[in-house]
Amino acid sequence: MNLDSILEQANEIVLTYGPKLIGAILVWIIGNIIIKALVKGFDKILNKRTVDESLKPFLKGIVGALLKVMLVISVLGMLGIEMTSFVAILGAAGLAVGMALSGTLQNFAGGVMLLIFKPFKNGDVIEAQGHIGLVSEIQIFNTILKTPDNKTIIIPNGGLSNGSMTNYSTEETRRVDWTFGIAYGDDTTKAKEVMMNLMKEDPKILDTPGNEPFVAVSELGDSSVNFAVRAWVKGADYWTVYFSMNEKIYNTFGKEGLNIPYPTMDVNVIK
Repeated sequence: MNLDSILEQANEIVLTYGPKLIGAILVWIIGNIIIKALVKGFDKILNKRTVDESLKPFLKGIVGALLKVMLVISVLGMLGIEMTSFVAILGAAGLAVGMALSGTLQNFAGGVMLLIFKPFKNGDVIEAQGHIGLVSEIQIFNTILKTPDNKTIIIPNGGLSNGSMTNYSTEETRRVDWTFGIAYGDDTTKAKEVMMNLMKEDPKILDTPGNEPFVAVSELGDSSVNFAVRAWVKGADYWTVYFSMNEKIYNTFGKEGLNIPYPTMDVNVIK
């Protein structure tokens, strides 16, 4: 090959691929600028939705990576590289990985949903998946609970986001329910007065319109007349009021001549 032939081929290559290369470089530069603007806009949306701070970098990274992959595919396509097979391989690989990590991906998706919609937060007391405890930490794959007896429970986010859940900390006030019984023959009016006075004397029990203490005969049991007793308290005072009222009822009924019944059985011996 002489010099003229080499120059002719070089000129042909430049004319053929030069415009494509320049276009690809321009698309790459402009694409990166657009991706940065889109990620920044996505970040503003996350801030408006008050998404958990630990989730923001991850979500922005995912969005940025997907946009970069699309940009790379577009640039390579402009250079004349066949991308159909490459996209098919990526799709097959993604399907295989998704099937292999189906449980993990379900927990991941559940964690994202929990962190975005926030049905509960750190410090809330919840009951879910057969467990009850204080939310210690919300991770991307698991939620960690601390039980009242200081056990650690790790619940996968997949089941937690799809199943039913009770949040005991959502409302500021809660209703405490008791069932107290007196013996047949005791004065029910006096029993109601005693229980109502005990609740009114407790400063932790609320007595505001719509949240007044309540006492009524609820059942004529086998060996007792049972009362439904209800009171509204602040969420933090629930167990304190619950246990203290049990003790007050036990100590006061005897002083007031009211009997707390217990199951009895008559046994007749036939010789």
